[in-house]
Amino acid sequence: MQNCMVLIKFRQQPGKNSSTKHHKDDSRANKLCRLSSGLKTAVFADVYAASGGPRHSQPAADNKQGRIESRMNSDEKEDCECATPQAETSPTRGAARDQEEPDIENPEASRMKRAAAKHLIERYYHQLTEGCGNESCSNSWCASSVGFSRMDNNAAAVKALELYKVNAKLCDPHPSKKGTASTYLESSTHSNSACSNRKMNHKDVHAVRDNFKDINYLTEEKVYEILDICGEKEDYSPLIRVIGRVFSSAEGLVQSFRRSKPHTKEELKSLQGKDEDKDEDEKEAAACSATAMEEDSPTSSSSSRLGEGSSGENDVQKLAPDEVSVDIEAVRRVYERLLSNEKIEAAFLNALVYLSPNVECDLTYHNVYSRDPNYLNLFVIVMENNNLHSPEYLEIALPQFCKAMSKLPLAAQAKLTRLWSLYSAEQIRRMMETFQQLITFKVISNEFSSRNLVNDDDAVVAATKCLKIVYYANVLGGDLDTENNEDEDEEPIPESSELTLQELLGEERRNKKGPRVDPLETELGVRTNDCRRPLIPFEEFVNEPLNEVLEMDKDYTFFKVETENKFSFMTCPFVLNAVTKNLGLYYDNRIRMYSERRITVLYSLVQGQQLNPYLRLKVRRDHIIDDALVRLEMIAMENPADLKKQLYVEFEGEQGVDEGGVSKEFFQLVVEEIFNPDIGMFTYDEHTRLFWFNSSSFENEGQYTLIGIVLGLAIYNNCILDVHFPMVVYRKLMGKKGTFRDLADANPVLYQSLKELLEYEGNVEEDMMITFQISQTDPFGNRLMYDLRENGDRIPVTNDNRKEFVALYSEYMLNKSVEKQFKAFRRGFHMVTNESPLKYLFRPEEIELLICGSRNLDFQALEETTEYDGGYNKDSRIIKEFWETLHSFSEEQKRLFLQFTTGTDRAPVGGLGKLKMIIAKNGPDTDRLPTSHTCFNVLLLPEYSNKDKLRERLLKAITYAKGFGML
Repeated sequence: MQNCMVLIKFRQQPGKNSSTKHHKDDSRANKLCRLSSGLKTAVFADVYAASGGPRHSQPAADNKQGRIESRMNSDEKEDCECATPQAETSPTRGAARDQEEPDIENPEASRMKRAAAKHLIERYYHQLTEGCGNESCSNSWCASSVGFSRMDNNAAAVKALELYKVNAKLCDPHPSKKGTASTYLESSTHSNSACSNRKMNHKDVHAVRDNFKDINYLTEEKVYEILDICGEKEDYSPLIRVIGRVFSSAEGLVQSFRRSKPHTKEELKSLQGKDEDKDEDEKEAAACSATAMEEDSPTSSSSSRLGEGSSGENDVQKLAPDEVSVDIEAVRRVYERLLSNEKIEAAFLNALVYLSPNVECDLTYHNVYSRDPNYLNLFVIVMENNNLHSPEYLEIALPQFCKAMSKLPLAAQAKLTRLWSLYSAEQIRRMMETFQQLITFKVISNEFSSRNLVNDDDAVVAATKCLKIVYYANVLGGDLDTENNEDEDEEPIPESSELTLQELLGEERRNKKGPRVDPLETELGVRTNDCRRPLIPFEEFVNEPLNEVLEMDKDYTFFKVETENKFSFMTCPFVLNAVTKNLGLYYDNRIRMYSERRITVLYSLVQGQQLNPYLRLKVRRDHIIDDALVRLEMIAMENPADLKKQLYVEFEGEQGVDEGGVSKEFFQLVVEEIFNPDIGMFTYDEHTRLFWFNSSSFENEGQYTLIGIVLGLAIYNNCILDVHFPMVVYRKLMGKKGTFRDLADANPVLYQSLKELLEYEGNVEEDMMITFQISQTDPFGNRLMYDLRENGDRIPVTNDNRKEFVALYSEYMLNKSVEKQFKAFRRGFHMVTNESPLKYLFRPEEIELLICGSRNLDFQALEETTEYDGGYNKDSRIIKEFWETLHSFSEEQKRLFLQFTTGTDRAPVGGLGKLKMIIAKNGPDTDRLPTSHTCFNVLLLPEYSNKDKLRERLLKAITYAKGFGML
């Protein structure tokens, strides 16, 4: 090592200063763009120049910067603090200084450059003599690699200098080598300390800087003290050094900004960013932080390792499961003062670059959170930085921090979620936008494809995992209803009779216990469906650029396989839009159909039975309900697994082959018959135009089960139904009971009456004379009485018990009165969808969109996406006249056209722009009517001679269309 030090001393002569390009445009935007690349490039270029190389801002210097940043670990923090302050100096300021003193270099800057260069060369020397400790190392210049030739110390010293000059690869110390790696790092640390001591007597500003050498963690009071001193001297280097040392050290940051007492829930709820009595609050918080510093301060001048010091152990005992020891208000005030100073802002950026890899290593290999839950303070403090979404963070600092944060264990994620759930909506939105901007930045700056999947981008994956924590904080902090849950089905859904054969063939059913549940949901004890109104709308968490580049077929494969090395965005459905999730559901349904088809073929070979790979329904158009429901009832009793086969419908006496279009019409006809008020299974509200279950229906439960099967089959076969249920039906299907709030949609008149009862300021008992007995009129006009409580006719409603009355009334109307009918309906629905990821992916409002499609018919979007065949194109005369005619139709005529062309009058999920319609030429001018292939959304249009004839023929076709034939 002595030889190495001699060589270092020989080479470390300051290079000549070269003129730095002077940037005239000092706008804020340009500074931000240059901060993360230009500044750090210049700094590390100077390091190279200090060792004897040419002092230019070269690409190699930038590479070296990247290597230095990525190689720093927790044992190198004393060296890190030398480089961090230099990164603060702006390019303009550096240029001006070079012009004023072209031949004189700051001794302090030169010292730091020499120290950084010496440290790198020593690491190369250690790599050549001892290696990194990784037995499978592939670096040809590492002693741990297989083919490395050993060399003596003198040769290693010479080679180390050569490797430094050519910017050679530098290995990270392997986790198993951490102890050995610290040996050579200690010598570097002692050298730096000696170097620092030698400058004690230079200038007053250097003396001031040395006064803060022993600060290893911060309090609000200490920050303001250093800031005031720096302001008086007009030199912020001491503060920059302290920030670089503390914010780049996990130990220092965890110990910083401690409270004398942990947060209470009332205190956390006050963290809403209020500015009242700001000066008094700052004084109190500063005093509190000072007290915390005295209590938490270790006996020595430096903080102890995490989990080892007595201070950390005491904090673990004091903390409740969902509390943190950091003073969040103090952290926010400190950021507010420091981030307004551009000279200090870059110190946080550079410190985060050094901090993140070490935190990731601590969480991955050392299980540090289980030893000290206060480690979570680090993430709380960093996320309070309001500038994390700024451009300079997006390139390096934020992606690395997200990778570290994504390594948090489940218990830590849940604790962080509970803490953030008490934040204001503005704070939640800020953190959400931070991660969303990183995802968007990475998506638009890369070219993702089927060969370069976005699932393989570590930064996007890590940011999505971090966004999940914010998402559940948004859910947990919203308006929750965790109590009103539907009871599970008493009778389990019968398994297929083919189960034994499947097991023999290695095809045992997956997910017998139903769809998966997110682990964080389980840890928190809350579901997305429990949230009636989140802090910020769910739609804001959807990232459209990500949805555009996501290869859903690949993502679905990763979702089903559940491998650790492949991430699926379907595990974070909140970031996906309804169109993308619908595509994932489509793949799941199709694969399940193909699996059932294959099992059926094998079963027929073994048993010798007739091959029946489809769910075949042969129905008469005039008796569609009797034929369809009888057949489905037999299948549900004999072998429910057949319901998961692909549906194939055949109308008796018609030649149509079902490639999707015949099924669409079948569902439409069934729905029209089922919801006919004359049948009496559902009641229709003229005011809301919605259907509700008839509690007095004469139909048995089996009929409602079959209706549930029809709805499940529609989703399973990707068909849209024209059904009109209130939203509470979809919430009940997802496991939530109806409450008073659901009456606003299901029965607005009753809701308004009960609301006025709750808000009435007079004497309810005397003025209204209501009891706990209610009356209801059935569809036949008969009056029925029901006691909400025992002997309800004798219990008056008063000001004290009116809330109970409203709750019981709502419970009866939405749950108890239709309990038998709805349970049968839900049971039939789950017969088809019980193994589907439907509940996992979709919220109730998205389920409605999935079943009913979009009510907004944008025919302009349909025109833009329509394709042409048979000689037509968008510039053809007949095509232009066709769209002019269609746009002039009334709303009802447009719906008839959709029905004629696609088999349904509703737009698919995502609107008409997602409908792939084709207009094909069907011969020259003729008196024939237009025809269509509803299975494939194809319109066959003859080339009519004029616009009037086109309109007349088209209207006649869409008005009188019924039935299928062969063309």
